[in-house]
Amino acid sequence: MKSYFFSLLLAVISGLVSGTAFGQQDTLNTYYETFPKKITGRYYFSRKYTALEIQDPGTGYRYRFEPRSTLNMGVGATYQNLTLNLAYGFGFLNPDLGQGDSKYLDLQAHIYPKNFVIDFFGQFYRGYHVDGRESKIPEPERFVVLPDMKVRKIGASIQYLFNGERLSLRAAFLQNEWQKKSATSMLLGFEMYGGHASNEAGILTSSIINQQEGRFQHIRFFEFGPNLGYVGTLVIAKRFFLTGSISSNLGLGYLSASDQGIRNSSWQLNPNVFLRGFAGYNNKAWSINVNYVLNQVRLPNTAGLNPSLFTGNYRFNFIYRFDPGPKIKRYLNWIEDKRNAVLKR
Repeated sequence: MKSYFFSLLLAVISGLVSGTAFGQQDTLNTYYETFPKKITGRYYFSRKYTALEIQDPGTGYRYRFEPRSTLNMGVGATYQNLTLNLAYGFGFLNPDLGQGDSKYLDLQAHIYPKNFVIDFFGQFYRGYHVDGRESKIPEPERFVVLPDMKVRKIGASIQYLFNGERLSLRAAFLQNEWQKKSATSMLLGFEMYGGHASNEAGILTSSIINQQEGRFQHIRFFEFGPNLGYVGTLVIAKRFFLTGSISSNLGLGYLSASDQGIRNSSWQLNPNVFLRGFAGYNNKAWSINVNYVLNQVRLPNTAGLNPSLFTGNYRFNFIYRFDPGPKIKRYLNWIEDKRNAVLKR
C-alpha cells in the first residue's frame, strides 16, 4: 500500500485566534483549571476520513464511497496557545484488506478559544471503494475499488460559545485544561462548504450498477447557512468526564451533476449535522480519553442522487503534563514574545 498521512498543526494561527484576541483564561475559574506553565504532551492514535454517499436514481439504493485512510500513530504537545501534532499511518497498523490505495491530504483544524468553536476543513482525496458485502451490487465482491475517484471539500464553521466562562472544550479536545464541574452552553454560528467529486468512468461505475457505461462523472457543490447548537460536559467525581455537542445548520446549497455530457443542477435548503463526543479521565498530571468529530453535509437532491458528505476524525489520547526545563522554557518564552509582538501590531 502506498499511502501517506500527516497532521501538522502549528498553532501560531491558533494562538492568534485563542490568545489575546479573546482574552486570557481566568486561573481562578472554579469550573475548569488551566495549566499555563506546563507542556501538555500526548501520544495518540487517530483516523480521519471523508466519505460520500449517493443514491442510484434507477433503484433508489444508496452507496457509500470510502477512502482507505490509515490508522495513524503520533505524538504532539501543547503549550499555552501553541500546538504541534505529528502522526503517520505505519504499515503494521494498516493491513491490506483489498480496499485499494488512497492518496490524500486531510487538513482539519478544530480550534477552541474561550468563547468560540472554530473548524476548518481541507479534504483532498483520490482512491475510493465500496463495500460489496453491504451494497446491492449485481456481482458482489469484497470491495469494488475506484482508484481514480476524487473528492475535494473545503469549508469552515464558526460558532459562538455563550458560556465559555464555565465550559472548556480545550479540556476535552486539547487536554491543556481540566474541567472540574459540569456545565452547558448554547452555540450559534455560520458555516459554508464547497468542493466536488469526480470519476471519469462514472461515480456509479458499470461494476456497481451493471450497465455498459458508468453514470455521473462530475459533481460540484457549494453550501452555506447559519447553525444552532448545544454543548455540555458532565463531570463525575472531578476526574471522569463526558462531553457532547450537537449543532444543526440550515444550508442553502447548489449542486451540479454531469452525466455523460448532460448537466443537471439545482438549489435547495438542507439541514446538516455537526456532532462531537469526548469521554475520559482527567487530573492535574495526566489524562486518558477518546474523542470523535463528525460533520455531515447534505447536498441538493439533483438528478435523484441525494448526496451527503461525511467528514470524521476520531482519536485515542494518552496525556501527560509536565514543567519544561530551563532550555526549553527559554525557547518557549521566545516564541511567546514573538507571538505577542505580532498581536500588538
